[in-house]
Amino acid sequence: MAKGFLSIVLHAHLPFVKHLDAEDCLEQRWLFQAITETYIPLLNKLLKLAEDSLPGKITISLSPPLLEMLADSLLQERYMKHLEHLIELAEKETVRLRGDINLEPLARMYLNRFKQTYSDYVDRFKRNLIQPWATLESEGYVELSTSAATHAYLPLMLTKESIRAQVRTGINTFRRHFGHTPRGFWLPECAYTPDVEQVLKQEGVEYFVMETHGVLFSTPRPRFGYHAPVVTPTGLLVFARDPDCSKQVWSADEGYPGDPWYREYYRDVGYDLPLDYLGEALPNNTRVPIGIKYYRVTDRRSEYKDFYRPDVARHRAWEHAGNFIFWRNKEAEFWKDVYDRRPVMVAPYDAELFGHWWYEGPLFLDNLLRRMAQEKQHVKPITLSQYREYYPVNQPAEPSVSSWGYKGYHEVWLEQSNHWIYRHLHHCEMSMAQLSEDFKHATGLAERALNQAARELMLAQASDWPFIMKSGTVHQYAVNRFVTHIGRFLKLASQVEAGAVDPGFLKHLEHTDTIFPDIDFRIFAASTQDAEKVS
Repeated sequence: MAKGFLSIVLHAHLPFVKHLDAEDCLEQRWLFQAITETYIPLLNKLLKLAEDSLPGKITISLSPPLLEMLADSLLQERYMKHLEHLIELAEKETVRLRGDINLEPLARMYLNRFKQTYSDYVDRFKRNLIQPWATLESEGYVELSTSAATHAYLPLMLTKESIRAQVRTGINTFRRHFGHTPRGFWLPECAYTPDVEQVLKQEGVEYFVMETHGVLFSTPRPRFGYHAPVVTPTGLLVFARDPDCSKQVWSADEGYPGDPWYREYYRDVGYDLPLDYLGEALPNNTRVPIGIKYYRVTDRRSEYKDFYRPDVARHRAWEHAGNFIFWRNKEAEFWKDVYDRRPVMVAPYDAELFGHWWYEGPLFLDNLLRRMAQEKQHVKPITLSQYREYYPVNQPAEPSVSSWGYKGYHEVWLEQSNHWIYRHLHHCEMSMAQLSEDFKHATGLAERALNQAARELMLAQASDWPFIMKSGTVHQYAVNRFVTHIGRFLKLASQVEAGAVDPGFLKHLEHTDTIFPDIDFRIFAASTQDAEKVS
């Protein structure tokens, strides 16, 4: 009998980026790089596990903006062109590096990978990266969950109506793509507020994940620490992130991705080679990472980088998978004796870590799941919804407001660089709730305008914008996106109130911000009765 459980949760999310007037742009490439380096590799590994009849038993959270982008025909076409440019550059690289015993094999590795990715995307998956996840779920290898509509930071929202709208729209989007209600819900940034619970319960959600201290600081204090869920006053199970699982993967000093033999993320031909040579592989002659990287981490404290050795990296991924399992076995053995109850070790990660940031991540995950299925281990992989099959009765407690951001609370999303956005968001939240009450019987042009206003407000609420403002990576882009969506909302609201909706302006926005095609603005209504009609 297993002495403990391991529950891996991968959260896949990107902000909604679709610029009709920009065939290629840096921000759009966030999606393309994630498809190439994370989503297709993860799908291939999990489908191969299923083919080999090895249980994956992991949870995949797919955010609504990501689902909408993956299903968008324009972005699908642009992704294919992106792959074609990568293949063309990789072919040039095999010629340029011919005879180089270190680099030519790497150039051919990338050429083969890009060609295989193109074949997988076009021929195997038919440009549909949603259906394979549904297939894996129906066959019992993964459990799918989702998140808030645009990954809004829920604790900093002013009105319960906005929280409800974010949650219900996110779940409705998941239902539209997969045909059922998800059993779990990923709180954006693992940020918890009690106001989210009632709507989650009403929508049929069973559990969610929090940062470690959000559960440890529950009232009353949890008897089993972070090794068992607590039950909230609404009956939802709340799981805490296991800090040891996180440390072994995320830690800059001790995490596996920092191993000297793994591929170096920051050294990329997009920065190393001449602009005229790179050509269409770069957006508008702007230097960005392309995904062809010839060097390994070597020494993180030194600028010197040695050549990447895929064979050694593969071996290290196998060893690290074994090391991860070893420590989970030890953790389970120890805490089972302490608690007299088998502990669950919850390991939530951003999915994009596996493949995009950590090139060998999908291979590590494949090795981990294979070894847990084929070798005698003390730990059994389960999805979070399976936990109640083993322990149907759990301790009641009220979790603490928290997040998995820096210092554990709201500082990342509310500090000097981004605090100014909230007075605008709060004003628009109140305005949207009032419009939903005043015009709840709207039809025709007014109804379309209000639906579009709801989309614009939700896009402005995305947690990605304050996060980017804080990190400073593409600060101005985040500011521009926020200001643009707020401006569009205010203009639409003004036109509706004046009874003078501009059809041309509205049509342009409907064609530009195409997210949530089935949205009903009445989801923002303050009346519970109206909100229930929408659901």
